[in-house]
Amino acid sequence: MDKNTLIGFLLIGALIFGFMFLNKPTEEELRQQKLEQAKLAAEQQAEIIAEQFAETHQDKAVEAVNATDSVVLDQFGVFAPSAQGEDKLYTIENNLVRLKISLKGGQIVSAELKDFKTYNGQPLFLFDAKKDSSFYGFTINTANDRIVNTRDLYFEPLGFDSLSMVTSGEKAFVFRLKTVGDAYLDFVYTLAADDYMTGFSLKPNKLETVMPYGVNSLEMQWNSKIHQQEKSSKFESRYANLYYKHSGDDVDYLAAEKNDETDISTKVKWIAFKDQFFSTILVADEDFLSTKLVSTLAKLQTGYLKNYAASLSIPFDPTGEKATGFRFYFGPNKYHTLHDYDKDNEQKLQLEKLVPLGPWIIGWINRWVVIPVFDWLSASISNFGIIILILTLLIKIVLFPLTYKSYLSGAKMRVLKPQIDEINSKIPATKPQERQQATMALYRKVGVNPLGGCLPLLLQMPILFAMFSFFPAAIELRQQSFLWASDLSSYDAILTWNANIPFITKYFGNHLSLFCLLMSITNLVYTHINMGQQMEGSQQIPGMKYIMYLMPIIFLFMFNDYASGLSYYYFIATLITILQTVIIRAFVDEEKLLKKLHAHAKNPKKQKKSGLMSRLEEAQRRQLEMQKQRAKGRK
Repeated sequence: MDKNTLIGFLLIGALIFGFMFLNKPTEEELRQQKLEQAKLAAEQQAEIIAEQFAETHQDKAVEAVNATDSVVLDQFGVFAPSAQGEDKLYTIENNLVRLKISLKGGQIVSAELKDFKTYNGQPLFLFDAKKDSSFYGFTINTANDRIVNTRDLYFEPLGFDSLSMVTSGEKAFVFRLKTVGDAYLDFVYTLAADDYMTGFSLKPNKLETVMPYGVNSLEMQWNSKIHQQEKSSKFESRYANLYYKHSGDDVDYLAAEKNDETDISTKVKWIAFKDQFFSTILVADEDFLSTKLVSTLAKLQTGYLKNYAASLSIPFDPTGEKATGFRFYFGPNKYHTLHDYDKDNEQKLQLEKLVPLGPWIIGWINRWVVIPVFDWLSASISNFGIIILILTLLIKIVLFPLTYKSYLSGAKMRVLKPQIDEINSKIPATKPQERQQATMALYRKVGVNPLGGCLPLLLQMPILFAMFSFFPAAIELRQQSFLWASDLSSYDAILTWNANIPFITKYFGNHLSLFCLLMSITNLVYTHINMGQQMEGSQQIPGMKYIMYLMPIIFLFMFNDYASGLSYYYFIATLITILQTVIIRAFVDEEKLLKKLHAHAKNPKKQKKSGLMSRLEEAQRRQLEMQKQRAKGRK
């Protein structure tokens, strides 16, 4: 070969190579080719399956053709073999829960709590397959531009019967979603004996061959209707919330008494569809990437309280090297049960915050004082009415020093009333600041703190609010009877009616609760006793007397629909307070008390101002000076 021929071949090769390089397909063109090849392979595989199925099962040939016809294939793509099937329910259970899983969607469609009943004695379902009250599914994008949802596809159960009971250890139950090839997706549920928590994981196999390149997440949709479980749907609805926990942060919730929603762009650890005493919680092993939550009120008298919806973005590895894991909690909102899930967990779930024990100091009192004492009493006493009575007595004994101090402060004010009246007679009402200064000087002289009666009452307020939070949230009181009350967690009606009475029906209800009535009566009696003592010892703000007597009537409207255990506690507590007041009054000699105050006034060493008194007098002095300056300015 001569030199010119060699050069010619080299030039031709360079031209061919350059042409190929310049006409190389782009990444988008390669992706499109891959999609077309996948679609062609899916269609060919579907045809092969249909032919094989028709040959071996002549009686089902029509069904096979329908399952793989062009319409189904066009809609479901590689998931066409799972487009049709039998909507059969499989039951898995342990000693605490009974779950039913549908082959359509591979989802849990029924959750029954075995140890609990509804207010009317029926089996307690958090959601029920017969009423289609809950569903969840995952949206999958296929490589041939199909969008399918697992809710619409049929799974196959692997290796267990339609009914399986877990009595020991932990068992796994697998449901498989097939494609036209060897790619598939498994839903794996794990259930242990004596546990409310159910494991749930997505385990794919070669799904990267049928999904677009680079997919690392799925969209999940979860909806549920919250069943009415208690006698008063109005009261129960107040404690039904959609809760969620920010990853590494605190727990938050949507509004309970109105429609509400939120979009969360940060990671979320768990979501809880909560009722008053029961919850369905979805806990993510690796957090939800983004979340949208919606809570809407259900229509009245439908048997439901709320409609909850969650749209979630979850991490997902189509290759199957790493499963996407969750846990479902189907169980009671019991403080210890929920708190125990954090015992061996480095990342605290804080599920116990689903029990609304109150904020700050109120929640602290409930967690570290009320609940331990309540548990200690219930360990040896089975009657919860007696437990509440003993708990009330213990609280009143602990608070007795504050009650005594408050009464003593009021008694001092009463015995000083003649001297205060004398000051008021000497200083005209047109000079209120001078009156106050003279009154404060008298208090300092005899050693009386005008706020001495208020501070002890303020210190008792956290206990009062702690009980208000504790009793409606205590599932231990649910369906526990005492005297005429059949359920201490609900109202104790002694009179009911069906007529719709304007204002009364809306704000009071169509029943009268006896414990609530007794509580209101005892509060009226205590108000009468307390107001009588205060009238003797201090000036009364005009109209205050009527406001104080109106409060027990307001309580009757507020608590008529509340837990009878709470009304019973307030009733007993008020009775004990009245008894304490009568006993203290019998032992406190007001004549001796007045002599003691006079003796204090004669001893200059004891007339040292307290910090609070000094600040009060200084504030009054400045206010009086400012008034004088304004008066001069007007002149």
